[in-house]
Amino acid sequence: MRPTRRCPRAGRLVPMVLAVATALVASGCSTSGQQPDDEPTASTTVVAPADSSAPPTSPSEPGPTTTTSPGTSERLVVAFPSDEGPLNLFAQHEEALTELVYDKLLAPSPYVDQPQPWLASSVEQLDPVTWEARLRDDVTWHDGEPFTAADVAFTVDLFKRSPSGRWTHHVTDTPRIDEVEVVDDTTVRFHCGYPCPFLGTVTLADLPMLPEHVWSDVEDPQAVVDLPVGTGPYRLTSYDATSGYVFEANGDHFAGAPMVDELVMPIIEDPATAFTALRTGEVDAVARLVPPELVEPFRADPDITVVDTSPLLFPELRLNFGRPPFDQPEFRAALSAAVDRQALLDTVWLGQGRSADQGYMHPDTPWAAPDLSTPTDPAAAERLLDGLDMVDDDGDGVREVDGAPVAFTIKVAANEPTWIRAAELLVEQFGAVGLEASVERLDPGAMGDLFSSRDFDSYVIGAPTHGVADPTQFVMSQESGYLWDLPEVPYPEMADLVEQWRASDTIEDRTDRLFEMERLLESAPTSIPLYYPNGPMAFRPGTWAGWVESPGYGLFHKWSLVPREAAVAANALVNPPE
Repeated sequence: MRPTRRCPRAGRLVPMVLAVATALVASGCSTSGQQPDDEPTASTTVVAPADSSAPPTSPSEPGPTTTTSPGTSERLVVAFPSDEGPLNLFAQHEEALTELVYDKLLAPSPYVDQPQPWLASSVEQLDPVTWEARLRDDVTWHDGEPFTAADVAFTVDLFKRSPSGRWTHHVTDTPRIDEVEVVDDTTVRFHCGYPCPFLGTVTLADLPMLPEHVWSDVEDPQAVVDLPVGTGPYRLTSYDATSGYVFEANGDHFAGAPMVDELVMPIIEDPATAFTALRTGEVDAVARLVPPELVEPFRADPDITVVDTSPLLFPELRLNFGRPPFDQPEFRAALSAAVDRQALLDTVWLGQGRSADQGYMHPDTPWAAPDLSTPTDPAAAERLLDGLDMVDDDGDGVREVDGAPVAFTIKVAANEPTWIRAAELLVEQFGAVGLEASVERLDPGAMGDLFSSRDFDSYVIGAPTHGVADPTQFVMSQESGYLWDLPEVPYPEMADLVEQWRASDTIEDRTDRLFEMERLLESAPTSIPLYYPNGPMAFRPGTWAGWVESPGYGLFHKWSLVPREAAVAANALVNPPE
């Protein structure tokens, strides 16, 4: 049994976006404070309505009323930091937006310990490789067509056939769903290719459902530009790359009509412009963290509320493990030892957070190895570099190999001032151990191409919640080129642990293997967390003050907008109102 971990601070709210091109913020804590320690057994219902002593929740009722609604609003304007296209799940997307349109079988996300039925009325593991889901019978798509088991089977098949996409590998590899059997209109069975104890609590809480009647004739899913059709509480009624998004409430949503009738989301990429718009009242909220230097001025503004948060997200320094000298584990270990994470936190984020010295999986998640430590140790860094025959022969302060200086670049998005400052500090810290680093600022679009082009030594970017809080994604990151590239780049020790993880048929055993993978990664990291930030969030409560946190989705998400009793029943709030 793993020890229970609780949220570090009661009542905290988590912001949605740390910066442009980063993903959603998550907490990794649940309202229950419990963890999924016990492995499921055959014929045991492992996902069901929260009160297991009561009959299953009726398909027409999202759950018991436990709190009153915060009120309603006709229209909210929220500044969004990036253009995510027309919300095609197979192309560019941002889950804060797609979650408004699409629902999943379980709620709210894979970042809580006890996901609850949402589109499904129950999910049950029948044996190590088989799960069964029973669906609500009162759900319709935005165009009025009924949601059925055929849509579930089609969704999995379409993601399997898609050549790329955020969810593809979570049905083809981690886990591998070989077949979805349609038992009847409201019952499906998932058959996995190897044990899949996480399928219920992680995969089905992560996979958005798609309408078969809309997508069945699509030849190239990535090319679709039509506005999406989902079952979610909002319809996307307008999208423009310049003006942004307009969402209208779906009054027929099975959980009840949303509390806000219309969401207008202009795209404002520049942080200064976005927060100026908040100060002047042009927008009601901004979907990104408030820069540290603006926190106190906003606190002093009587028309703005600032909420302190502790997001499950951080900036990272990604290393090109396929390029010398980053292909040497000792060199990567030396870089990690040279990074003064506390100095980065104090200087870049004004001390608002924690030193990132506990590894890549954020320490607030139940999936982080509890004993992992990555301390700052310049002396150890120098010893490792000496052992690689990287020495300063000419006395100029820069180490050389075969007469050439050990030099590399740190790329960073030109529109991210905090990341630029972090990169500049890293140059100083690496220089202190004899390494010559320089900062190269790139257009945000060019930064997005680095992962596929591999044209970099290193770069600073935001580590997304999905990568640092989802245990299946951590495993997949060893194979995708993100943290490693198995089997293209040999790493026998990691490959062996991945195979042991796949062979495990309980959550407990898989967690033990996961912890071993994390320790191995940190012995020679391919990505170095820079600091775990706290994140202030600001909005204008005079327009609407109903924003609440959902683990994995911050403040600006559908759980702030659906009837509050539905959000509570879905276990979607970190600190649900009494």
